Amino acid sequence: MHIRITTWNIHKAIGGMDRRYDLDRVIDALAEQEPDIALLQEVADGMPRAHFEDQTWLLSEALEMPHIAYGPEHRFSKGGYGNAILSRYPLTDIHHIDLRVGRRKKRGLISARTHVRQDGHTRSVVVFNLHLGLAGSERGLQLGKFLECHPFAGLHHQTPIIVAGDLNDVWGSLGPRFLKPAGFERAGALSNTFPAALPLRPLDAIFVRGNLKATSCAPRRNKLTRVASDHLPLVAELEIGQPHPETSG
Repeated sequence: MHIRITTWNIHKAIGGMDRRYDLDRVIDALAEQEPDIALLQEVADGMPRAHFEDQTWLLSEALEMPHIAYGPEHRFSKGGYGNAILSRYPLTDIHHIDLRVGRRKKRGLISARTHVRQDGHTRSVVVFNLHLGLAGSERGLQLGKFLECHPFAGLHHQTPIIVAGDLNDVWGSLGPRFLKPAGFERAGALSNTFPAALPLRPLDAIFVRGNLKATSCAPRRNKLTRVASDHLPLVAELEIGQPHPETSG
């Protein structure tokens, strides 16, 4: 089975260069990518700066990705924003995990099991959408929380798992230090995704584990993605292997 994954910090659909709010640019960019599953960060809900729109619902409708999970992270007097999973396939077992460290800015992850249906067969893939903090020590603690959390810790090592998002990984070191020892492999090469207009830092990433192989992964850089957000999207092509007899997926 083959699936296409996108991870993208959409910056509440506020352009990284022109600072203009335009959700249609994000929709058009994602439509061009044709993902089966989109893991999005900084998705707004009811914010004045984002025209009070529910972006998760609007993206779901426009992209014909009817299955959604949303984890609110930052709430204000009017609206807020958080992390969203959009999927062409059904989602179950949805969890929102708090990754906040001390008094620092609230961070978290949203996870779900997606049931991929192709050619009369169904396989489940567990996805984790993360948005980590700005301090190096904070990110390490947050990944430690993720590795110990209930939705992840109980999974078989052969279960297909995707971990992706805005890791704020300034030096590209989080994978080797924290995720590779837990059995994960980076999808594709280390790639710069921020700032979108002139990428200098590999802040965003996709990692896989279990019966899952990345055949390609790269930032999608074009006229739309350079202006629609301050991050570039990462798009990965993944192959799901045959189920292991000891796993449920």
